[in-house]
Amino acid sequence: MKRIYLDNGATSFPKAPGVAKAINNYILNIGTSVGRGAYAEAFETEGIVYDTRELLAEIFGAEDSKSVIFTKNITESLNVLLHGFLKEGDHVIVSSLEHNAMMRPLVEMESLGITFTRVTPDNDGIFDMSDLEKALQPNTKLIAMMHASNVFGTLLDLEPVGQFAKTHNLRFIVDAAQTAGFLPVNMRTLHADAVAFTGHKSLLGPQGIGGFVITDDFADEVKSFIQGGTGSRSDSEKQPSYLPDKFESGTPNTVGIIGLHAALTFIKDQGIDNIRAHEMQLTKILMEGLEKNENIRVVGTSKMDRRTAVVSFDTPYHDSAMVSHTLTSKYGVNNRCGMHCAPSAHKTMGTFPQGTIRLSLGFTTTLEDVQTAIDALDEILSSDRDRD
Repeated sequence: MKRIYLDNGATSFPKAPGVAKAINNYILNIGTSVGRGAYAEAFETEGIVYDTRELLAEIFGAEDSKSVIFTKNITESLNVLLHGFLKEGDHVIVSSLEHNAMMRPLVEMESLGITFTRVTPDNDGIFDMSDLEKALQPNTKLIAMMHASNVFGTLLDLEPVGQFAKTHNLRFIVDAAQTAGFLPVNMRTLHADAVAFTGHKSLLGPQGIGGFVITDDFADEVKSFIQGGTGSRSDSEKQPSYLPDKFESGTPNTVGIIGLHAALTFIKDQGIDNIRAHEMQLTKILMEGLEKNENIRVVGTSKMDRRTAVVSFDTPYHDSAMVSHTLTSKYGVNNRCGMHCAPSAHKTMGTFPQGTIRLSLGFTTTLEDVQTAIDALDEILSSDRDRD
C-alpha cells in the first residue's frame, strides 16, 4: 500500500532535499560544537550556524541575525518569552484559537498572579477591534497570538492587532508555528516584538530545533530563562546580557541547526510564494471534494486567501476516530484525529469534545494524493450512518 502523508501540520515529511545529507555529513565529518574550539571544523560549524541565523533573519525581517535565538522547539520559545517577560499582576490578551504551547504556560502562570483574556476572531480570522478594546485592562502588558490555527488552518489577521498593541504600548508576540516557511512572516509588518518558530513544520527541517526572533528593546525586558555555558565570556560566571548569548545556554542542537540550514536553503531556492501556491491549489481541490460529501462538515474558512493548507472536518454521522483509523489502515492516508492540542480552538468552533479529522498538505503532496483521500472518504462514509 502506498503511503500518502497528509499530516504536515504535525511535522513535515519528507524533509527538504539535502537535509539528511547535510546532517549525515556533519555527524560523520565535522561533529564540533559552536564556540567551543578554534580549529577548522569548529569554524566551519560556526559559519553554518551564522548563515542559518542570517537566513532566518531574512525570513522574519529581523533587524540583525544576532536577534535570532535558537531553542529546541516553539514550546520552549514561548515559555522563554512568557516566563521571562510577565510578572505578578500582569494581564495578557490571547486569541481563543491558541495551541496549548501558549495556553498551558499562561494557565500555569495564573498561580503567579498573571491573568489572561481570550478574544475570538470571526470565521475568516478577522478580529473586531472593539473586542480587543473591551479586553484591554489597566494592567495589560502583552498580546500573544498564533498566526494561523493548527486545527482549522485559519489565518489570523494580525497586522491590525500588532498596530493595536503598538498604539497601547503593549508588547506583541506571534506564534508562527504554522506559517513560517509557508508565507512571509515579517515581524516589522506585523509590529511584532518577537516571533516564535519551529523548524520541523513548513520550514522543512528536522525535529528538535526552533527558536524566536526578538527586537533589541524587547530583549532588554525579557529575563533569561536558563543560564549556563555559552562558549563566550568564559571568564565570568554571570550570564552575558547581549544577544544571542543571553538566551542560549548549554550545547545547542547543532545537528538540528545544520539540517535546518539545508531546509532554509531549499526554501529560498524554491521561493516561499511558489511553495504556498502549490499547496493552496491542492487545498482548494481537497476542500471542494470534501464539501461535496454530505457526511462531512468542513470546519473553518472557505476563503483560500485566509487559510493555510490545513483542513479539518467533522463526520457528524460517523465515529471520527474510526474514520481516521480506516483512512490510514485501509487506504494509507496518514492523518490526525482528535483535539490537536488545542481544546480552546475546538470550543470556539463547536467541535469540542468530539474533535476533528485533520488533513494537512505539504510541498511534496500531489493531486493523486488528494484525490485518493477524497475517494477514500467517499467510500468510508457511504456506509449506513451510525445509530444512537
